[in-house]
Amino acid sequence: MSQSLELRAVRQARWRIGLLVGLAIGVLLAMAGAISYEVLRHSQEDQIGRELDYGLQNGVIAGPPACTWVFFYATDGTLAHGDRAAPAGLPLRGDVDRVVATGVTQNRQVDRDGTTYWVRTQTRGEVIVQAVFDARFQLADRRHLLTAFLLAAAAGLFAAVLTAMMVGHRAVAPLAEALGRQRRFVADASHELRTPIAQVHTRAQLLARRAARDGTDQRDLDRLVSTTRRLGEIVDELLLSARLAADPGNLPPGQPVDLARLAAEETERAQNSATPISLDVPPRTVLVSGVESALRRVVSELLANALTHTPDGCVTVTVRTLATGAELVVADTGDGFDPADAARIFDRFHRGAGAGERRFGLGLALLREVVTGHGGTIVAEGRPGAGATFTVRLPLAPGAERRPSGGPLDAGPRLIPALRLAGRRSISRR
Repeated sequence: MSQSLELRAVRQARWRIGLLVGLAIGVLLAMAGAISYEVLRHSQEDQIGRELDYGLQNGVIAGPPACTWVFFYATDGTLAHGDRAAPAGLPLRGDVDRVVATGVTQNRQVDRDGTTYWVRTQTRGEVIVQAVFDARFQLADRRHLLTAFLLAAAAGLFAAVLTAMMVGHRAVAPLAEALGRQRRFVADASHELRTPIAQVHTRAQLLARRAARDGTDQRDLDRLVSTTRRLGEIVDELLLSARLAADPGNLPPGQPVDLARLAAEETERAQNSATPISLDVPPRTVLVSGVESALRRVVSELLANALTHTPDGCVTVTVRTLATGAELVVADTGDGFDPADAARIFDRFHRGAGAGERRFGLGLALLREVVTGHGGTIVAEGRPGAGATFTVRLPLAPGAERRPSGGPLDAGPRLIPALRLAGRRSISRR
């Protein structure tokens, strides 16, 4: 599934490169066409103006005979003589009357019969002259230019997209190869790591059982068994994170998981902490659908993170059902963080001020991937010196009761004894 998504992403990258290059070339062709059109239009208008001036001065226009007319009027506005039959509506007698009254040259463009007539009227000595120029051929030249540019732009755009697709294929080929190598590395690493971790875990269990039979102190062996089991879970969850990064919807088929039970069990495991932990969960099950080991990791790491940053204070773990799903809240009264980092706190390898040399913020990024892979959300709120609150919301499992918790059937907070915690692994929120 992830492989097909990666190939789809590579193909989409090729298409994007092709379309962007084609769009850029199309814009350049459009700009060239617009500039050429404006240059042609300006030169044609200058030519028409010169033709009209020549006709007014000499009584004849050098343009095509079927497209030019010259009319002469007496100073009282009476038509003295004119060219052959002009198109309907010409000459423009109103312009002649205005020149008779004011002596100001009149210029007008008349759109009629699918063409444009340029009309100029002015005095010349003792007469008034009106010259008319039909710009049908100039308009035809403009249409031909636009048609040619549209065809050239379409051909150029197609050629550009095709060329860009070929270039994009060559450009993203190393990316596809790198993705394939990464996928193979993850698969190989999983097989290489799972076997020795399973062997160490099995031998630790055997040693613990032997110590139990002999009646010797087996606390260190129990810690070793717990550590090897956690190593196996970490490998599985890292592989799950890699799968979720490639395809957030490619989560293995989940089973109903009691979020309240997970919170109670992980809180019980952390009971050796010097920080008091308050647990508030409903007495009934809060079922969400997912992978239990992954969700357990979410609860345990949020709790460990809160304990690490709360040397003096308290931690509260709350599980409740809402109308929209289930909610897990882990709040503390510890160091807190800058609210400006609330969004960046889940970025991979983000390290805030005072994080130390080995705290890269990778754990919270992995937790967010697991939560979003389960169809949920995780948000962080905090202020420097005023503690932090992490809220995880998950959809309820199909068929689970959606009655909001907090009613009379819910149990009150339960305080876990404050003891010293030795060797607890944690992640940095900064």
